[in-house]
Amino acid sequence: MTNAYSFEGILVFGMLVICTCAYMRRVPKLKQWFLSEKKGFLGVFYKASVVGTRLHIPVAVSCVLMSLYILILK
Repeated sequence: MTNAYSFEGILVFGMLVICTCAYMRRVPKLKQWFLSEKKGFLGVFYKASVVGTRLHIPVAVSCVLMSLYILILK
C-alpha cells in the first residue's frame, strides 16, 4: 500500500489526477461541469486535462511503469 504522504504517493495521486482529467475532457457533459474554469483552484483540473491530452503517450507509459513499480518492486 502506498502512503499518501510519501513521494511515491504524491506521484501516484498526480498521475491519477492527470489521467482522470484527460478522460473527463473527452466526455462533453463532464467537460462542461468540471473543466470550464481555467483559472483558480478548479483551473488545476483544466491544466491537468491539457497535459494528459497533449502528452498522452508519456503519461500512459509513466502510469504503466508506476503500477509495475508498486506491484512488483515494492
